Amino acid sequence: MGTILKKPLITEKSQIATDKLQKYGFVVEKKATKNEIKAEIEKLYGVNVQTVNTMIYAGKAKSKYTKRGVFSGRNPSFKKAFVTLLEGETIDFYENV
Repeated sequence: MGTILKKPLITEKSQIATDKLQKYGFVVEKKATKNEIKAEIEKLYGVNVQTVNTMIYAGKAKSKYTKRGVFSGRNPSFKKAFVTLLEGETIDFYENV
């Protein structure tokens, strides 16, 4: 089994949550549980996780109107996890860049 963390969630809103509330966002596998996410982050980043909040987003239906007709499709659904760390701990997403 591979890693359950797909990528870190780096948006303006998640950066505000990181700065103010010590919350870090990740896109994770849809079948991952909170305990699995917590264990993976603690192992990968070497931090202590206080809480894990998850949410599943449904894919949006999209349609494009062109000269050749209407094309319709869907964006994929995904699961987000926001992880709250203990006081004084941080995750640096840019350390290997």
